[in-house]
Amino acid sequence: MRNFALRMGGAWLMSGLTMVLSPAMVYASEATAASPVPMNDGTAWWVWPVVLFVVTFVMGIIAVLGGVGGGVLYVPIISGFFPFHLDFVRGTGLLVALSGALAAGPGLLKANLASLRLAVPVALIASTMAIVGAMVGLALPTNIVQILLGATILGIVVIMFTAKKSDIPDVPQADSLSSALRICGIYHEYSSKQDINWKIHRTIPGLLTFIVIGFMAGMFGLGAGWANVPVLNLMMGAPLKISVATSKFLLSITDTSAAWIYLNKGCVIPMMVVPSLIGIMLGSFVGVRILKVAKPTFIRWMVIVILSFAGLKALTKGLGVELF
Repeated sequence: MRNFALRMGGAWLMSGLTMVLSPAMVYASEATAASPVPMNDGTAWWVWPVVLFVVTFVMGIIAVLGGVGGGVLYVPIISGFFPFHLDFVRGTGLLVALSGALAAGPGLLKANLASLRLAVPVALIASTMAIVGAMVGLALPTNIVQILLGATILGIVVIMFTAKKSDIPDVPQADSLSSALRICGIYHEYSSKQDINWKIHRTIPGLLTFIVIGFMAGMFGLGAGWANVPVLNLMMGAPLKISVATSKFLLSITDTSAAWIYLNKGCVIPMMVVPSLIGIMLGSFVGVRILKVAKPTFIRWMVIVILSFAGLKALTKGLGVELF
């Protein structure tokens, strides 16, 4: 009976993979975007997936050590230094961010860190705007999107450089909207061995901010963890652990919405997705081990330097100026 169940599970898994990958392979031939790699490139087809695997493996290590999502590193670096069309890079970038969120989401909910009451209204707004952002991003000329991407990455660098974090923000009183939606909770803080009662305020400004965050996540394929956490933590007053966990859960909804737009347009192909996801996930496993002995300050500055370089590269590529 157990073997039969395993065989049936395997059959359902293969069917699911076929349903996901088949539209990508069918629509890829009809995509409005250009070929993922320039047709006059004389490099053998298998070279780019191998190089992509190696680069994303290193990227996965850096993402864990720097505390950033894989999509934030993936899109500017791959679009700036690889000959792949930006539409394909953005589609794959969303799946890179989505895979990590799907892996972490169930555990975060089980640990009572990700809050469904906080995530649902935010996800409704962010996922809707992610769809709009993806449609706008695919409609705009590539060089315009590249310029906007470079400017956004440099903006993220500024946020990382200046942003502060508050483990447990001081929220004197919940506002009326969060009270009506019952956005509050209790979680156990193991470091202090006490239960933390938390609530949020400034709910309306926070939800309005997620209109912009969702739009940018869909337009650039970056995911949105870099923006979710500061807004949930510093603006709305959710504890840092709740903000990080809820942000990770949010990505599984927001990025899925945008990813379907790219998939439907033929901008998601296995040649890029498979090595990228495997490389990022294996690199993340290694990064978790290195994180125990790495110096956080050095890693933070390393991520800032890499993103600055990638942002400048995307900006100059969009402007048609090759400085490096």
